Amino acid sequence: MMKIGELAKQTGLAASAIRFYESKGLLKVGSRQSNGYREYPEDAVTILRVITDAQHAGFSLEEISQLLPDDASSWKHDELIAALRKKIADIEALEERLARSKAELKSLVHLIDSKPAGVDCKENAERVMASMAARKR
Repeated sequence: MMKIGELAKQTGLAASAIRFYESKGLLKVGSRQSNGYREYPEDAVTILRVITDAQHAGFSLEEISQLLPDDASSWKHDELIAALRKKIADIEALEERLARSKAELKSLVHLIDSKPAGVDCKENAERVMASMAARKR
């Protein structure tokens, strides 16, 4: 068992972050001492690393809470694999949307930048807007 300061030191997380994860039900307190200090089990380090790694991978706290087992030795293999595959599919869909957005923006930059000689900014803006409206049809 370890106190929150030791857990913070081992994980690199602030004590407030640890208490936040605890308040969300993601981290269990092993016990409380008579002075109110929390004591955490040794697997709390692993659980906190799983939580922070999952957040970095794009999982919400709600998703993480559904995947975390009640005890570190009882992972639900099939549910975990399904959630990881779903997250990969979500990331791939996001990548596709971002690629389309990037292509549209590059096209717009090119259209604006290819202002014909002798055309002022107002006329160029009208030309660009007309071109964009034509693309939407």
